[in-house]
Amino acid sequence: MTFSPTCCSCSTSTAVPDAAAAPFAGYRARVRPEWIDYNGHLHDASYGIVLSEANEVLLAALGMSEDYQARTGAAMYTAEAHIRYLAEVRRDEWLSAASLLAAADPKRLRVHTELTRGDGTPVATGEHLYLHVNTGTGRVTAMPAERWDVVAALLAAHAGLARPEYLGRGISWRG
Repeated sequence: MTFSPTCCSCSTSTAVPDAAAAPFAGYRARVRPEWIDYNGHLHDASYGIVLSEANEVLLAALGMSEDYQARTGAAMYTAEAHIRYLAEVRRDEWLSAASLLAAADPKRLRVHTELTRGDGTPVATGEHLYLHVNTGTGRVTAMPAERWDVVAALLAAHAGLARPEYLGRGISWRG
């Protein structure tokens, strides 16, 4: 992978990620040449890559990333995603992500992530539903209590944050 989580000892941590009372902001990346389309801006599929990388940093901070899967045989699987494209992004621009844990229970996480350019312009939002899956059986299962405690703490810390009006709405065009 070409990114690094901001927290390197998260796999066994029971602490809420830093600055939990604000959206989680652990991801920053420069737009790569291979993400650019023939129009000279970020390809629509590449927004999904950036959002996935940003959410993986959040999962690592929650102690539920690659090392978690290797240790426990469980992982967070993406079950649904919705991306809103708001502005063009060009090669070599910097992108940052701010993620809000919008909802969670021991089997699911609902994450809203906003991508912004270096000048602060919002360029995309992503809403993702993750399921906690036993990779051996392929079945959804509850996360261990020590992971749920960390998730629940972040959920409580994010409870007072504003929710975007479009959260949970899907495609808004009416034909």
